[in-house]
Amino acid sequence: MLSDEELDRYQRHIVLKEVGGQGQRKFQAARVAVVGAGGLGCASLPYLAAAGIGRLTLIDDDDVSLSNLQRQTLFTTADIGRPKVEAAAERLRALNPHIAIEPIRTRLTTDNAPTLLAQQHVVADGSDSFRTRSDVNAAAVRLGIPLVSAAIGPFEGQLGVFAGHLAGQPCYACFAGQAEDRPGTSCADIGVLGPVAGLMGAAQALEVLRLIAGFGESRLGRLWLWNGLGLESRSIRVPKDPSCPVCC
Repeated sequence: MLSDEELDRYQRHIVLKEVGGQGQRKFQAARVAVVGAGGLGCASLPYLAAAGIGRLTLIDDDDVSLSNLQRQTLFTTADIGRPKVEAAAERLRALNPHIAIEPIRTRLTTDNAPTLLAQQHVVADGSDSFRTRSDVNAAAVRLGIPLVSAAIGPFEGQLGVFAGHLAGQPCYACFAGQAEDRPGTSCADIGVLGPVAGLMGAAQALEVLRLIAGFGESRLGRLWLWNGLGLESRSIRVPKDPSCPVCC
């Protein structure tokens, strides 16, 4: 049930016919894991917390550095040296005291992913490692959890919604294969314009909320590609790979 204070807090959602009180209660009951508290996570997490997602689990092993502050807007200069999940959890609790925040300071791996992601309703992956993305996807398929996967480059981003555990639906590996980390492809190597992280992270939060409340058209199995240099975008359907080692 929503308290009087929550009814007032979420009033702009509740008046949306596509969300309403029923959708807001779904947000309240939802458990969402966000992998990565970097540029994407710093943009998606405030919107998920503000929306009233009942329990947010933050998974990241990194500390805040000065070079993060150009795009990771949950943090301040005073946070340099602090664990990202702890600093982020502090901000999110201040934003919305009605939700539960679980910060987990660790790197997600093949071994711990099933435990870290168990009992979640949606996983949002904003990690900066191909290896981690593959591990997140494999665990999501195994656990039967939909995955909202986002990635960014210097001026571009991509956002996919995957449910490889469902018949006929692709997983992230159907699109990217069993990706391994590639030298020279990190933000530190190639750079990234700060607002790119903000735009893609906000879009990632939108897709998480869509999965939970079910508004609009389903984006399962679709990949959104955005280019900031020309402010252009397109959406493509990802086919299920019948020989995918993860979901087939």
